[in-house]
Amino acid sequence: MRRRLALALPIALVALLVLAPMALGLDRIDGGEGTYGETDDIVVTNAGFILIAFFPTLVLLLSLLQWRLDKRKEARKKAAKARAARGEPSAGW
Repeated sequence: MRRRLALALPIALVALLVLAPMALGLDRIDGGEGTYGETDDIVVTNAGFILIAFFPTLVLLLSLLQWRLDKRKEARKKAAKARAARGEPSAGW
């Protein structure tokens, strides 16, 4: 554990020191223009619409996933209860 920490800590510090100038925006060569290019009102509006569509879709997909997992869990519980009622031995040693 100590050996991993002794190796990971300097690597993390060096990575932070290397990435800090980019995070602070110290590269003033491009005049503050991002990687996408010049942004105007329509670009910002479209990005907002993308976010408005993304988050409800994400919530829907995660809710459907949770519903399916709960359905499987209930089926497993029901099957275990039926096995116990029939007196079948449980699997394992």
